[in-house]
Amino acid sequence: MLTEITELIGLDVYTDKGYYLGKIEDVSLDIDGQLAYGLYLPKPNPLLVEDGVSILVPYRWVKAVGTIVILKKFPDYVSLSSRSEKGEQAKS
Repeated sequence: MLTEITELIGLDVYTDKGYYLGKIEDVSLDIDGQLAYGLYLPKPNPLLVEDGVSILVPYRWVKAVGTIVILKKFPDYVSLSSRSEKGEQAKS
């Protein structure tokens, strides 16, 4: 059982379907609420995240933490196209 939030750093993260997502490099915290906000993965699996761009996985998606982290949900694929399309529509 983990006793400190810093023990999350370096753990491997797996999706609810058992796919390797990446390694935790940092943890985003809500200091006022005293909660973990998200897990920062700088090099996620490019088969799950377009171009392997860095992501912050919401901590509320975490199902279990031990020697690895297992998520209770994660999209089948994270695409950047929806974000860039929204930016282009705003410019129009």
